[in-house]
Amino acid sequence: KSTGEMELLFRGFEGAIENTAKIEQMCCFDFTFGKFHLPVFPLENTTPEQELLRLAEQGFSAKLAEGKLDLSLHSKEEYEARMRYELSVIHTMGFDEYFLIVRDFVGYAKENDIPVGPGRGSGAGSIVAFFVGITDVDSLKYDLLFERFLNPERISMPDFDIDFCYSRRDEVIEYVKRRYGKEHVSQIITFGTLAARAAVRDVGRVLGMNYRDVDEVAKSIPHALGITIRDALSESKELRERYDSSEEVRRLLDISMAIEGMPRHASTHAAGVVITERPVSEYVPLATSSDAAVTQYDMDAVSELGLVKFDFLGLRYLTILKDAENEIKEALPTFSLESIPSDDPAVYKMLAEGDSAGIFQLESGGMRQLLMQLCPESLEEITAAIALYRPGPMDSIPTYIARKFGKEQVRYPLPALKEILSVTYGCIVYQEQVMQIFRTLAGYSLARADLVRRAMSKKKADVMEAERARFLSGCAENGIEASVAGEIFDDMASFASYAFNKSHATAYAVTTYRTAYLKKHYPAAYFSALLTSVFGSAPKIAEYISEAHKHGVRVLPPDINESRMYFNVHDGNIRFGLLALKNVGIRFVEQLIA
Repeated sequence: KSTGEMELLFRGFEGAIENTAKIEQMCCFDFTFGKFHLPVFPLENTTPEQELLRLAEQGFSAKLAEGKLDLSLHSKEEYEARMRYELSVIHTMGFDEYFLIVRDFVGYAKENDIPVGPGRGSGAGSIVAFFVGITDVDSLKYDLLFERFLNPERISMPDFDIDFCYSRRDEVIEYVKRRYGKEHVSQIITFGTLAARAAVRDVGRVLGMNYRDVDEVAKSIPHALGITIRDALSESKELRERYDSSEEVRRLLDISMAIEGMPRHASTHAAGVVITERPVSEYVPLATSSDAAVTQYDMDAVSELGLVKFDFLGLRYLTILKDAENEIKEALPTFSLESIPSDDPAVYKMLAEGDSAGIFQLESGGMRQLLMQLCPESLEEITAAIALYRPGPMDSIPTYIARKFGKEQVRYPLPALKEILSVTYGCIVYQEQVMQIFRTLAGYSLARADLVRRAMSKKKADVMEAERARFLSGCAENGIEASVAGEIFDDMASFASYAFNKSHATAYAVTTYRTAYLKKHYPAAYFSALLTSVFGSAPKIAEYISEAHKHGVRVLPPDINESRMYFNVHDGNIRFGLLALKNVGIRFVEQLIA
């Protein structure tokens, strides 16, 4: 609008237009990048360093007394030395309070019977996290590396991703708000962007084009993850013909290409929560999303401004495990998931038969095929299956299986690599193995090795060229020929872009094994919990009822006297849940049960 039109529009509000310029001149805010704004953990008569040390030592003694440390592989002294080293790095980097904050809300969840995952991401590589109760994974036992999580040579905020029961995750977030003050806690915004088809449909609507014509153009764009309109014009002959023959379609697609990838709508990030020392609004602007406060900046911008992001993830299978455990405890009050054996032959036999429907991480058809070929016999091999079954590492699956069963000889590029690669039959499967190879062959620190692994994964050519020379030099000092060292470096460089984090795979393997154990030994309780978790999906309910029948468990029809709100175990079988019935609402079910 022209100045005259604006003055006409705001007639009777003299000064309003001029005031916009005055307000703009009054606004001044300088952002500070690269400085962390850690929240303050409330403590009395002690420092964060002393408190974390006390909790770690206390946890170490408790794990030792409970027999939860594998002393057949590592001595008590090795565990203690690793703990002291980690604590020194944590303190030097200034992250004592970060550990205390995470330990506090994880502890709240456990004390209030809210299921928490055994670990997720690289955080499972920390023995301090294991001792203070943040994770349930013995990082020394499984050769998990602390430097993959917290690198003293690359100062960046640690990032614990914590899985909670998906139906009670919000209770933990509410606890954090009470603990630090509502104004000091905010969730994070996320932006949905315009994908190719969405851009075409939106532009067509704004241009007032015929819906059917726009729909035909949109459907001419091939279904492919991340495809752009430009790519689609190259791949789809039909789309190219429409573009070349119609002025209207050309205009539609040209405008769509201009806005493609731009933000379309805002929503709340699935997991990220910011906790700050001063009110969040003093660091970033806020908005509301579904009545919750959210930062107006996305996850990456929030991190760049030094705000601490904590990930509270909702995991359906934790709820399933808890519901099943509660069912089992009605008959066996002493039962605990924490105390089940991790080497039950019956569980591994079930997996080797491909019977993995309803098991965490192992449900897909391709994974069932892998299980039948691999025949896992330990938690280590479940970990390998989780890490191998993804684009890139899948190429190593035939070699891994052939070597496991002795059909192919296990080979190591150098004898020194046997200790690192023997657990995966000479195949490089994990990021941690890449880091260990750098340390063993070329004398790198694990922190330095992690920096190179990151550069490899991002294909930073200039960094890699400089590191190649350094690696060859380090290998030469250890008497390794340049040709052999060069070949190993190139193999790692090609592998690093898709290598998997062993800490994450190991932590998830624990949850996988627990779901498999319950399915094998307590099928009624497990399928009851599984069915409850999908009660809104008729196809999934049908699938799991069929699976329950295969395991000798009948799903009985709804009964006005026997059924509860959700599926439940009744005389060794499962009674259909009333809330899973079509068009039956929760208020009616509550009154009926009452």
